[in-house]
Amino acid sequence: MADLRSGGGAPTVLRVVLGRRLQQLREKSGLSYEEAGHALDVTHATVRRMEKAEVGLRIPYVEKLLRTYGVTESEEIEGFVSLAREANQPGWWHRYRDVLPEWFSAFVSLESESELIRAYEPHYVPGLLQTSRYARAVLRSGMPHAPEEEIERQVALRLERQAVLGRAEPPLVWIVIDETVLRRSIGGREVMAEQIEHLIKATELPYVNLQIMPYSAGSHPAMYGPFHLFRFPVEELPDVACTENLVGAAYYDQREDVSAFLEALDRMCGQAAPLNRTAGLLNALRKEI
Repeated sequence: MADLRSGGGAPTVLRVVLGRRLQQLREKSGLSYEEAGHALDVTHATVRRMEKAEVGLRIPYVEKLLRTYGVTESEEIEGFVSLAREANQPGWWHRYRDVLPEWFSAFVSLESESELIRAYEPHYVPGLLQTSRYARAVLRSGMPHAPEEEIERQVALRLERQAVLGRAEPPLVWIVIDETVLRRSIGGREVMAEQIEHLIKATELPYVNLQIMPYSAGSHPAMYGPFHLFRFPVEELPDVACTENLVGAAYYDQREDVSAFLEALDRMCGQAAPLNRTAGLLNALRKEI
């Protein structure tokens, strides 16, 4: 997996995929990093970094490596090169690099290209389901000294992230939120009423599953904090889990680590209110507000 915390901008998922395919071709050909680097007249570290998507895919290098690895069909080479050019294009989030921390650009990259997004959130409504006014209130509380222009740029970024839900084939979004999320007043009564109404409409979408963890459920497997899990429509990429903190994030793609997050989510889904009760709980809360 690419080092998602490395400099130079988070790689697109396609670049990660192509890096893995280059690794598979190199290993199939029986060549070492050093031998592949010798073919390019570069160090073995350059080949390693290409495979891990830590650098862009230089087209002359890609063409030379494919031939070195025994790929001879011109159509296959042209197809790979075409994908490499596409992968080298910065993601849409690059437009927000003035307000987007490096660690979070990796998150947005994963979110944008997932086919399944699962999450647990104990503090606030996840970004994909926030209204603009709720998002503004959350951002202002977390960035009390930021100028208004920066807050508005952050709101615009958050709303553009939500475009993933409008794709022709949107990801399945399955989120468990604490009851606390709905009872903590963020932005005032009007903002919360609007936000809850937005969640009610979201639950009507066939690709959004929202469950509420009630106070009465007691302790559960993820009381240590929020996390996300991403799954992709390409076999080369493993599931990736992400945990956030005040100054960054940690990403996990090792099977044993991701399995722990998956197990916690599955257990929480069993403890939380069933999906068919979510709309009723939200409507009842809306009346309270």
